[in-house]
Amino acid sequence: MNDNGSMQIFKDRTDAGQKLAEKLLEYKQDSPIVFALPRGGVPVGYEVAKALNAPLDTIVARKIGAPSNPEFGVGAIAPGLRHAKAGSDLAEAGDVLVLDTETLRSLGLKRENLENIIRQEKQEMERRVSKYKSGEWSKNAPTDTIIIVDDGLATGVTARAALQSARIIYKPKKLIFASPVCARDSLESLKPYADRIVCVSEPENLVAVGEWYEDFPQTSDEEVLHYLNKIMEQR
Repeated sequence: MNDNGSMQIFKDRTDAGQKLAEKLLEYKQDSPIVFALPRGGVPVGYEVAKALNAPLDTIVARKIGAPSNPEFGVGAIAPGLRHAKAGSDLAEAGDVLVLDTETLRSLGLKRENLENIIRQEKQEMERRVSKYKSGEWSKNAPTDTIIIVDDGLATGVTARAALQSARIIYKPKKLIFASPVCARDSLESLKPYADRIVCVSEPENLVAVGEWYEDFPQTSDEEVLHYLNKIMEQR
């Protein structure tokens, strides 16, 4: 199920998070956990968590960019079960690995062409998991309802990896993906992985998420930790 929203430009991630939170208020009664995708999703997730009086945590999903264009996502990696059995749908180290096979085929790429990039992104993923203490902020909270938040949905591969990661690790009864702006064509491919997708704006042509924000600076590690600590102090 998708929620159509009017097209609008957000002032910044705080403004976007507040508008997104309005569309998620019905879940307040479910005692959800908000998992934000760092780094840019965390300021948005903070506003959602604050409005829902929910814990704020992170799921670290890393985009795998095309070798010729690192900004163009052809896949993503996210944490999975470290003791995954050989032959499962997880990567060798028990991580979730999502690859856009159609895009890879159109670019003439194979999995082996991405091994170095996957290795680098795995290292950065593990650094961030450790830095942000992912999973620690919500470890005593019920995981029946999980809301995954990002600051934008472009190709959808990172969101898909995060959703699969949440399913494997937390086994929620209800899994929602929420973002202020979502590329309409990416919503269809994401539907099988979430029980509901909530967006404020769903543009037909989304070239870059930042175009939908007046102010869209990089989010730092320090800011991520600031928001995580701030929500803990308020609850």
